[in-house]
Amino acid sequence: MKPVELHPTLAPLHGGPDAAGIPLHDFSTNSNACGPCPEALQAVQLADATRYPDPAYTALREGLGAFHGVPPARIVLAASASEFIHRITALAAQRGVVQVALPAHGYGDYARAAQARGLAFVRGGAGAAAGLQWACEPSSPLGQADPAVRIWRQGGTGTALRVLDCAYAPLRLDGEGTWTGVPSPQLPSACWQLWTPNKALGLTGVRAAYAVAPANADETVGALNAIAPSWPVGAHGVALLQAWIEPAVQRWLVHSLGSLRDWKARQQGLCADMGWPVQPGSLANYFCAMPDGCSQPEAFLQRLARLRSAGIKLRDGTSFGLPGVVRLGVLPPASQDALAVAWRGILAPLPHQKVKA
Repeated sequence: MKPVELHPTLAPLHGGPDAAGIPLHDFSTNSNACGPCPEALQAVQLADATRYPDPAYTALREGLGAFHGVPPARIVLAASASEFIHRITALAAQRGVVQVALPAHGYGDYARAAQARGLAFVRGGAGAAAGLQWACEPSSPLGQADPAVRIWRQGGTGTALRVLDCAYAPLRLDGEGTWTGVPSPQLPSACWQLWTPNKALGLTGVRAAYAVAPANADETVGALNAIAPSWPVGAHGVALLQAWIEPAVQRWLVHSLGSLRDWKARQQGLCADMGWPVQPGSLANYFCAMPDGCSQPEAFLQRLARLRSAGIKLRDGTSFGLPGVVRLGVLPPASQDALAVAWRGILAPLPHQKVKA
């Protein structure tokens, strides 16, 4: 398979606030709509920003290690998931890796990091020989099981760096591995695990992440730490990650999943009522759908823009390789009803479709 190429000036695309400000009803992110978690928010608000954190993050790494049942030495702190993606890709390039394997549809920074370092990349099941391999489960944007994870559970990585993006593992609502307040034992052990709790806690504005190294990866851990900036996580990020492992915070998260399940079922029913086919198989607090009447790119973009003007933001799936599709984070019923009202308001013929008298 020929490696996919990106235009060198391609800008990163993300959900959330944009040049128009904060959307009234933001379906474009996968943040936990039950949040923010009160205990985690209070911890962040009380963080002491007048002092540097411990540069070795000793207590934090001990706590995270205990949470995952691994020695603290296997915890690598990161400024964000994106920062870690770029850092481990840089390390792979230093080690002579020439090809990166990506999910068929996935977060754009995997490809951007590879492209920035001149590495070829392939999508889907074509990258078994790649020196750096990415998986995400539940996947984004579809929320499905990642086929690569099934292979990884069988063990044996050779010399490849394998990284499982666990951004949405705590927001898994259905199936084996549904979040119970502790990391699932079903996660493959012979790979890196990248964790970003801010989504699960409804605090995406706090940028902090960490990776759990596989066993016997001491040399790679040292290399990653060596190329990290000093203090990659600030005081507020430390507070978030410390709160993440607290029992009260985990109880809140597990309780929130019940509300998200109910809202998800209602939201998918609403999409059906609007004539939006829903992509089946989502295990998480988001899913993909195809808005009715948007099969043509021009109509699709026009209607997304009109929804945005009405305070509704959806995530365009084009950058995921899914043109004409939107990803919708699950929001409360009031936001769902606002989407339905706004959609009915734009169903009138678009200006270029009006018939002249």
